[in-house]
Amino acid sequence: MPDPVPTVPRERQVLVIIPAYNEEASVGGVIEEVRALGPRFVPIVIDDGSADRTRRHAAEHGARVVSLPMNLGIGGAVQTGIRVAMRDGFGFCCQIDGDGQHIASELLRLVEAQESGGQNIVIGSRYVGGDASEGDRSTAMRRLGSRIISSTIALVFRGARVTDPTSGLRLLDRRAILLFAGDYPHDYPEPISIAVAIRHGLSVLDVPVSMRAREHGRSSIGGVKNLLYMFRVTCYIMLARLRTPREREE
Repeated sequence: MPDPVPTVPRERQVLVIIPAYNEEASVGGVIEEVRALGPRFVPIVIDDGSADRTRRHAAEHGARVVSLPMNLGIGGAVQTGIRVAMRDGFGFCCQIDGDGQHIASELLRLVEAQESGGQNIVIGSRYVGGDASEGDRSTAMRRLGSRIISSTIALVFRGARVTDPTSGLRLLDRRAILLFAGDYPHDYPEPISIAVAIRHGLSVLDVPVSMRAREHGRSSIGGVKNLLYMFRVTCYIMLARLRTPREREE
């Protein structure tokens, strides 16, 4: 008789949110990497209105799939996953990109850091620590943009330190889940959500991680768009500082 599959209490499980838009070439590999981490990590693919076979490939690889009727963008897709985590009682959730850039095993570093320090949000950073190799491959403009956004957060929120505010590799605890289920930015969600979290008194920590080079598609931020992105994000961060905090109750 085979050994029973170990069970993990829901409050300790990590819902791994994989937002995917036309990622049929890579989403299956991402799911397999997550499943290899063990039963504590539960993959869910948020199919953001894909026109290819993303949904089919995700289901074939054993992931739970939520298909959105239209493309909502990264913010709407991630918040959909966060709301599932809230509704189903997960103690933690994390975001990992569907294009294969993130290395799923790095989630273990985020979980270890959270369990050691109890932070509400842990971000995988390319720009801290000697082994964050993706930082070396980023363009000079992208690194400059991250430094400007980080400096703005530190200035507006009195010394808050986040080295990689645009990283999509991040872990949320239950308190952050409850907040973002009802208050998650759809425009520039990665850096703006950090400002929202700090404004609500949540703690944020970044830890060094490695990332792969992008294999499919290309970043939507570059050239003039990069400058416009930085300008808008800094404005949103300053506006977030003026908002009245409202936290969602359990």
